[in-house]
Amino acid sequence: MSTTPTPPSTAEDSPLLISTEGAVRVLTLNRPQALNAFTTGLLGQLRIALDEAAHDEAVRAVLITGAGRAFCAGQDLSDPHIKPEFDDHAGDADPQRKPKAKDIGNLLDHYYIPLALRLRSMPVPTVCAVNGVAAGAGANFALGCDLVLAGQSASFIQAFSKIGLVPDCGGTWLLTRLVGRARAMQLALLGDKLPAADAQAWGLIGRCVADAELQSEAMATAQKLAKMPTRALVQTRQALDASMDLEFEDALKLEAKLQSQLGYAHDYLEGAAAFLSKRAPVFKDR
Repeated sequence: MSTTPTPPSTAEDSPLLISTEGAVRVLTLNRPQALNAFTTGLLGQLRIALDEAAHDEAVRAVLITGAGRAFCAGQDLSDPHIKPEFDDHAGDADPQRKPKAKDIGNLLDHYYIPLALRLRSMPVPTVCAVNGVAAGAGANFALGCDLVLAGQSASFIQAFSKIGLVPDCGGTWLLTRLVGRARAMQLALLGDKLPAADAQAWGLIGRCVADAELQSEAMATAQKLAKMPTRALVQTRQALDASMDLEFEDALKLEAKLQSQLGYAHDYLEGAAAFLSKRAPVFKDR
């Protein structure tokens, strides 16, 4: 399997559309005919696009959404890297056909793990606007973003158990931390659809909004984050994630370490000066 991702394109027929609004980089999954299901090509393009946003000093927030009536239906099972192959030439309807084993872990090693790690380590805040269904890896990719908004008709499905797999793309780590073990088990074992309103009530996502307002609300959120002290936002993410595995005293010490670093940065000095002068701050750190 090749591990070299295909460079992203802004062509309308590209599986990933990339645009910029002010300091916000917008990434739109663009396979609406397949409910934006992941292929290795799309996964590679996403990774490159996130890398480019991470290294572009003009980008201060990333917004991710999907084209059409879904956010992402998960892995496209017709992708050659995961589609089952058969030992014989019997017809598709023949129940005696014997599928060959597939090393799906190889797909994760080369595509999903690098993508999930890149998303979680972005030097700018990330926002996801979930329009329609987010299933399997598509759901967990969305949940890996810092802030998640979903339209009222959206839903989240941990579909892995229905095809004999376990949650991936960070799902086993994210679910228990977001909703606790009992609800994580319910989602992962049963694979039932969770409507967006319930996802908000469970704490799986931050906000459920009217479908017609989703994109504007998500962009407003991303634009707001882009005007805030980026480095402090990212280190807040790091501290909250780390706190899950730290004793209270160790969390206090990590807070002190981060505050010591941020206290010498431009944005703290600017923020404090602006507060004392009763003016709007202009943050620059990344």
